[in-house]
Amino acid sequence: MVRVSRFIQMSKEFPSERDRLTPEERKAKDAERRLDAEQALREHQLAQEARRKNLEGLRAERLAREGSAKK
Repeated sequence: MVRVSRFIQMSKEFPSERDRLTPEERKAKDAERRLDAEQALREHQLAQEARRKNLEGLRAERLAREGSAKK
Protein backbone atom coordinates (compact mmCIF):
# COMPACT_ATOMS: atom_id res chain seq x y z
CA MET A 1 0.00 0.00 0.00
CA VAL A 2 1.38 3.39 -1.02
CA ARG A 3 0.92 6.19 1.44
CA VAL A 4 0.02 9.52 -0.12
CA SER A 5 1.09 12.61 1.74
CA ARG A 6 -1.52 15.24 2.44
CA PHE A 7 1.04 17.93 1.78
CA ILE A 8 2.30 18.67 -1.70
CA GLN A 9 5.69 20.24 -1.97
CA MET A 10 6.03 23.18 -4.30
CA SER A 11 8.65 22.90 -6.97
CA LYS A 12 10.38 25.52 -9.08
CA GLU A 13 7.96 24.70 -11.90
CA PHE A 14 5.21 26.45 -9.96
CA PRO A 15 6.56 29.75 -8.66
CA SER A 16 4.60 31.48 -5.95
CA GLU A 17 2.29 34.31 -6.88
CA ARG A 18 4.71 36.80 -5.36
CA ASP A 19 7.47 35.61 -7.70
CA ARG A 20 5.29 36.09 -10.76
CA LEU A 21 4.37 39.71 -10.02
CA THR A 22 6.43 42.62 -11.19
CA PRO A 23 7.56 45.13 -8.57
CA GLU A 24 4.92 47.59 -9.80
CA GLU A 25 2.20 44.94 -9.54
CA ARG A 26 3.35 43.98 -6.04
CA LYS A 27 3.28 47.63 -4.98
CA ALA A 28 -0.22 48.10 -6.43
CA LYS A 29 -1.48 44.91 -4.79
CA ASP A 30 0.01 45.92 -1.43
CA ALA A 31 -1.65 49.34 -1.71
CA GLU A 32 -4.98 47.70 -2.54
CA ARG A 33 -4.68 45.36 0.45
CA ARG A 34 -3.83 48.29 2.71
CA LEU A 35 -6.89 50.22 1.50
CA ASP A 36 -9.09 47.15 1.98
CA ALA A 37 -7.76 46.70 5.50
CA GLU A 38 -8.35 50.36 6.34
CA GLN A 39 -11.91 50.16 5.02
CA ALA A 40 -12.59 46.98 6.98
CA LEU A 41 -11.25 48.64 10.13
CA ARG A 42 -13.47 51.71 9.59
CA GLU A 43 -16.52 49.48 9.04
CA HIS A 44 -15.70 47.52 12.18
CA GLN A 45 -15.30 50.69 14.23
CA LEU A 46 -18.62 52.07 12.95
CA ALA A 47 -20.37 48.80 13.81
CA GLN A 48 -18.82 48.83 17.30
CA GLU A 49 -19.97 52.42 17.84
CA ALA A 50 -23.52 51.56 16.67
CA ARG A 51 -23.63 48.59 19.07
CA ARG A 52 -22.38 50.75 21.93
CA LYS A 53 -25.01 53.43 21.28
CA ASN A 54 -27.72 50.79 21.02
CA LEU A 55 -26.62 49.23 24.32
CA GLU A 56 -26.61 52.64 26.02
CA GLY A 57 -30.15 53.30 24.76
CA LEU A 58 -31.37 49.91 25.96
CA ARG A 59 -29.72 50.44 29.33
CA ALA A 60 -31.36 53.87 29.69
CA GLU A 61 -34.77 52.39 28.83
CA ARG A 62 -34.30 49.60 31.37
CA LEU A 63 -33.26 52.00 34.10
CA ALA A 64 -36.25 54.24 33.31
CA ARG A 65 -38.61 51.26 33.53
CA GLU A 66 -37.06 50.08 36.78
CA GLY A 67 -37.21 53.59 38.20
CA SER A 68 -40.88 54.01 37.32
CA ALA A 69 -41.75 50.52 38.64
CA LYS A 70 -40.32 51.34 42.07
CA LYS A 71 -42.56 54.39 42.52
